Amino acid sequence: MKMTHFFGFRTSHAFLALMASVLLLAGCGGESTEQLPNTSGNDTTVSYSGPAPETNDVLNFKRSVWDNLATQDKCGACHNDGGQSPQFVHENNINTAYSEANTIVNLADPSQSEMVTKVAGGHNCWLSSTTACADILTTYLVNWAGGSEGSAKTVELRAPDIRDVGDTLAFPEDSSDFAATIYPTLTTYCSECHSSNGQTPYIASADVDLAYEQAKSRIDLNDLPGDGEPLIMPDDASSRLVQRLWDDNHNCWGDSCPDSATTMLENIQEFIARLGQPEPVSGELVTSKALNLENDGLLANSGGRFEDNVIALYEFKTGEGQTAFDTSGVSPALDMTLTGNVAWVGGWGVEFGPETDDGEGGMVRAGKAQGSTDDSRKLHTLLTASGEYSLEAWVVPGNVVQEDARIVTYSGSSTARNLTLGQNQQLYEVLHRSTTSDENTAFATENNPMLLQATLQHVVVNYSPDTGRQIFVNGQPTGDVDPDAPGLLTDWEDNFALVFGNETDGNSPWEGTLRMVAIHNRALTPEQVQANYDVGVGQKFFLLFSVSHLIDGMDQSFIVFEVSQFDSFGYLFSNPFYIDLDEEASPSNVPLKGMRIGINGREPVVGQAFANLDVSLGSDYEAGSGQQLSELGTVIGLEQGPGIDEFFLTFEQLGGNEDVRTEGNLPAQPAPEDLDPVSVIGLKTFEEINASMSKMTGIPVTDQGVSETYNTVRQQLPTVPDINGFLASHQMGITQLAFQYCDALVENPTARTAFFSPAVDFDAEVATAFNDTNRPNVITPLIEKLVGDNIDDQPTTASVEGELDQLIDTLTLCPDGCDSSRTKTVIKASCAAVLGSAVTLIQ
Repeated sequence: MKMTHFFGFRTSHAFLALMASVLLLAGCGGESTEQLPNTSGNDTTVSYSGPAPETNDVLNFKRSVWDNLATQDKCGACHNDGGQSPQFVHENNINTAYSEANTIVNLADPSQSEMVTKVAGGHNCWLSSTTACADILTTYLVNWAGGSEGSAKTVELRAPDIRDVGDTLAFPEDSSDFAATIYPTLTTYCSECHSSNGQTPYIASADVDLAYEQAKSRIDLNDLPGDGEPLIMPDDASSRLVQRLWDDNHNCWGDSCPDSATTMLENIQEFIARLGQPEPVSGELVTSKALNLENDGLLANSGGRFEDNVIALYEFKTGEGQTAFDTSGVSPALDMTLTGNVAWVGGWGVEFGPETDDGEGGMVRAGKAQGSTDDSRKLHTLLTASGEYSLEAWVVPGNVVQEDARIVTYSGSSTARNLTLGQNQQLYEVLHRSTTSDENTAFATENNPMLLQATLQHVVVNYSPDTGRQIFVNGQPTGDVDPDAPGLLTDWEDNFALVFGNETDGNSPWEGTLRMVAIHNRALTPEQVQANYDVGVGQKFFLLFSVSHLIDGMDQSFIVFEVSQFDSFGYLFSNPFYIDLDEEASPSNVPLKGMRIGINGREPVVGQAFANLDVSLGSDYEAGSGQQLSELGTVIGLEQGPGIDEFFLTFEQLGGNEDVRTEGNLPAQPAPEDLDPVSVIGLKTFEEINASMSKMTGIPVTDQGVSETYNTVRQQLPTVPDINGFLASHQMGITQLAFQYCDALVENPTARTAFFSPAVDFDAEVATAFNDTNRPNVITPLIEKLVGDNIDDQPTTASVEGELDQLIDTLTLCPDGCDSSRTKTVIKASCAAVLGSAVTLIQ
């Protein structure tokens, strides 16, 4: 069932046309021998000197697939001439290799090719991650199919295995059962690597609660025997903690991995036994059939991304370990090593944290991911050759106050770089080296000084000799104009390293999450930037919930959700639609009301965005495309992990099946609580403080120095008029702003003459400027214009004069004598002391 309607799918005929051209050309071409270079860039190359490619498609196969797989470290050791079938890297005849490859590929959906799925299952992966190998193979096949032009791929809906909602267990909130069963084995044998200051997952952390949270997704509560059945054996267990020992021989103890795996399984089963009996789903519920995200979901990551010129790509799919793999398929792979406070994020991502206590008396360094200088050299080679680039990233800043924080950098130190994307509070900053720009002068998103937010954002940095630097956020240009003329990248250094989340020296940490990073050796067009933003990020699935048993005469009926793991704590369900996979079938006025999402045998209380749904199936139904039910999305809390959690739908009514629900009585309302007294004094907000200071000093808010300072400190200033929310950082921001206003006042001859007495000599020595005669000429205007008449409960004029006298006496004590410039400094400080006081701040 191919979707061609409003759900964002398009049926592409490009592949059919491609194959037709291949068939027409298959009989053409001779048997001449041609020496063809290996274009993979691998150090271990295979020289080809067999017959020439018979068609352009065979040549494209060689460039995209054969060149990359024919080496001994990948497939060339087995699937070569005289080796095992299929001989898709046949080294003596590229046309034979092409024919053999066509038996194990699906160019319409490369990720589902047998070549990919077999490696994804563990067959001869040349990396430590089968996911990374599968992604790289998929990239090779996409490039062969010509599928990287950004056209959306067809998604074929297929019926999943139909099964009833099962009886389920849930993890207890308390970690005591875990601590008594599984945890001792983990701390005994796994703490050398998986403690808090080691590598993720922190399943052997000294903090048992942290270890429990990290271990949950690696424990399958279904790893328990049925009634009267023998114990499940390690080779049948689904828990990742067991599989790592049994299947991967990972860090086994004693003399036997099977014995280690058996011990771990026994610990897990002892933990499960403490949870009691599984609870069956209520028989009163009207339910769909059940699904699991990883086992039953159809991969729905849409095409449409522009990746023709990607030379390094990080999607962070691995989910564990210390390596973020470059899956661009461009050799050499620029893999990144994770160190310090780094954690994998569910749904694809890596989180970088600050330096922190490891709970064991030591410190965990701030997080960082870094590639080697040798592998990073491909960036220098390919970007200096093109003279342009796009740096694309999906980022989630951890906060909006961090400064000098490196998100992505290709550099050698904190002061030597080729390219850097960084954060400075609420600004994205770009620094880069060219023949016309200084590598340490930032180009920032100053046109919108609060553009950076602590939420998921798509950021693209473009550079070309025509336009210079451009920044795009969430698909749109920021409007900032590069102050430097476009130049060349010929001055780039080739011995720098690519780093995420920090600088090479570890002194510019960034707190936040990276969900994807791509480096292109061509600048993306605005249309391509928008398209890549529209595609989104992260792993997405279609879940087809069977409801055929609830609708008479509709034997292939499903309600379909687009589902993704939102983060490490929840799933995002969105855009539900109804469809029958039989294109001849069509529903007729089938009522659907009150749809809810269930997980592990129960309905969560929160996240039920579709509980008020009331539609009739058939009114807007289109055969082959279905009927959209809602444009809403909702988040359902993650419990055991995407490989274990079981989902189902419930309905108040679907077809002739009803579950009449009545709302219970509201609980009795508690008596109003006596709260602490609330202050009647209010604070001015940051806009009001700025306006007040401008009014009192006569300096406009548009003054350059004032405007720059205000934009810098505004996030430190009060945002609500509640005096209980006043913080030390607020006072610091107010003081900085007050001093900037007073500095502008004293340095402007016209403004200071209007404010102070004309008798004040700003260039006089302090002894003269602040003698008994002249001192009142400074103090009196400050009190009259910044304080005003006495206000109830405020200091008297005499007390304010006394404070200013004492301040001036202190500031004019110079052991070696004060120069004349000291006079202006003392007046500025006296002005700022009054202007930044509570008299300005209080409403």
